[in-house]
Amino acid sequence: MSGGRHWLAQHAPPFLVRLVRSERRWRRATLGSLGTPRLGVLAQYSPRPWRLAWPTRPERALEAPPRISLVTPSFNQGRFLERTIRSVLDQGYPNLDYGVQDGGSTDESVAVLERYASRLDRWSSEPDAGQAQAINRGFERASGEIMGWLNSDDLLLPGALACVARFFRRHPDVDVIYGHRLLIDEDDLEIGRWVMPPHCDEALVWADFVPQETLFWRRTAWEAVGAKLDESFQFALDWDLLLRLRSAGARFARVPRFLAAFRVHPRQKTSSELTGRGGEEIERLQRRLHGRVLSQEELSRALRGYLFRHLLHHHLEDLRAAAARRWPQAANSAPRRSSGREAIAPSRRM
Repeated sequence: MSGGRHWLAQHAPPFLVRLVRSERRWRRATLGSLGTPRLGVLAQYSPRPWRLAWPTRPERALEAPPRISLVTPSFNQGRFLERTIRSVLDQGYPNLDYGVQDGGSTDESVAVLERYASRLDRWSSEPDAGQAQAINRGFERASGEIMGWLNSDDLLLPGALACVARFFRRHPDVDVIYGHRLLIDEDDLEIGRWVMPPHCDEALVWADFVPQETLFWRRTAWEAVGAKLDESFQFALDWDLLLRLRSAGARFARVPRFLAAFRVHPRQKTSSELTGRGGEEIERLQRRLHGRVLSQEELSRALRGYLFRHLLHHHLEDLRAAAARRWPQAANSAPRRSSGREAIAPSRRM
């Protein structure tokens, strides 16, 4: 315990130290639940309005900001599509290449796209063979040096694209980044959070916890793996891409910031296909990596350290959120120390 107090005093802002020392009841409740990982859990508590733990402070605009290409694949998600598009356009990022690739929706999606046509770089509505093909089509005309896709029911959080651009600019040796995930329901209310530990290359070969909606990569990395997603995947296409990037020597980093929100609702693919085709695709990747389907016991042993680090970072983020509520001015002026250097995992160069 004394070691923990020493670490806190050395590394935490003074107001955070005061919070830990004064909020004894809150601390006991938090530490009592330390053994329950949040990663993989899509509904963690009752819906509530969300707020970022640390208020966003204006930063000096980047000179010659890198071009970011973002693709939104969509099919019959008209109920959420406008909110997704607005979350991207409202970023106000000055060098954005944004397109929507719709799969021939029969709901209100096309009307939404026509309404935003003048603000999109391109959009199309035509039948496709699934999400992977839609994303590939969207990237065929992409011009950005940084790339990513955002599904049509998810949201970018304010300032996300500026944060992504700044991180890549400060870390020219990093090829792939991702951040923390906010979980929201159909009404944009918060129902959970995934706070990611620093990137671990070895954990990636056992399971994919990387929040896809927060994932961005350099075009050079994309071209190194063939510049396309494997269209035989409809569920685990992002894990397959991550594994191919890893095999090609890409260097990964976790950005210590909430970048995007993942929407949980009954019609989403993640919920409906996990036990069907999704499970089959996960087993396919396990066989490719390990030569067999992994047991739950194997996965638990292999990921124990990673999940413990996740819990530590999760509770540290809880402390930051509590500090922001109690001392909003101090939280807004406190340095984030988010150079990201500590979050970059050693890897083979491409």
